[in-house]
Amino acid sequence: MHFTFAGTPDNETFRWFSAGLREVMESEGHRYTGELDDAKLVLNFFPGGRPRPVRRKANAVFVCAVTEFPVPFTEYMSQGYPTLLRALANLAVGLVPSGGRVPNAHFVTPEQGHYIVPGHLDPDAYFRQVYRRIEPLASSTLVIDNFFEPDLPEDLWDGDEISRSIFRAGRRLEGLKLLPAPFPVKDYLGERDLRHLKRLFGIGGLSYGNVSARYDDDWFWMSASGVDKSNLQDIGHHILMVKDYDPGRNGMRVAHPPGVVPKRVSVDAIEHWMIYREHPGVGAILHVHGWINGVPSTEFNYPCGTRELGQAVADLVREAEDPNRCVVGLKNHGLTITGTSLDEIFERVGDHIVPTVPMD
Repeated sequence: MHFTFAGTPDNETFRWFSAGLREVMESEGHRYTGELDDAKLVLNFFPGGRPRPVRRKANAVFVCAVTEFPVPFTEYMSQGYPTLLRALANLAVGLVPSGGRVPNAHFVTPEQGHYIVPGHLDPDAYFRQVYRRIEPLASSTLVIDNFFEPDLPEDLWDGDEISRSIFRAGRRLEGLKLLPAPFPVKDYLGERDLRHLKRLFGIGGLSYGNVSARYDDDWFWMSASGVDKSNLQDIGHHILMVKDYDPGRNGMRVAHPPGVVPKRVSVDAIEHWMIYREHPGVGAILHVHGWINGVPSTEFNYPCGTRELGQAVADLVREAEDPNRCVVGLKNHGLTITGTSLDEIFERVGDHIVPTVPMD
């Protein structure tokens, strides 16, 4: 994988950080390039409070913003998350003085995750841990394109009992306080940057969690991206029919009623597709940004909508005692829960989910 640096890595801290990270990345087999167009991962440096987006041409390129977060840094959502958005980045690293030579490195993710590599570590261990947080970007492939096909059968244009179970699931999520408030992204980005963000991440807006339910052996209903999960009703807008994954075009085939301008399906559709195809007994899948202590978890925090995250979750489902009824964790992210139906999932585990995801 080729990586590069962009922006202004020219103050003392940035020069130290970029040199240490480059050394570790090259020791792990990644190759530095001076050409932005050749890189799959761009580390974009800019001073605190002055994000400068890298306008990459394709969503196959990941950007990690590297900046300085304010001191004291106590509220990562209000102090750090806007920087991630304004930089149009897949990950933000904010360097904060620790009292010694090595700064604390605060990581903020689009899924509202936050974790720290502490500055008290020796430099080699510090950069190894920083690399470990960044490496999933370097090794991931997004699967967020939708190929819309207006061929949903007429008797499904108004939904069916299965799609109505998705509506009930959204209501249950709201009642259990498992729907984090979407971040007010429009307050921080202009229309041009907002369009760019939506194109890069394949999202209709920033909202969290998703639900799906099997329709038949191949197709499944799934919630759309960026919609109010507590009110999932309209077919084509709130709920979509996923038909298949197209490996040649690396995207999801989605059916909708004729005459409807559809929204994108959730970015986690590739993960759900993998699970349904492998386990015919799985009738529904719930993904929440909550937690249940003691569940097995993915090892790395891969970005949403990537083949690698989907595969990591599918691997854990396969290893479960009963893949048709299991709970697996997504590191620093949330839970994926399988069941015979959405109603069965809530009856089995709904009361055990807590809304705070542990970060490490």
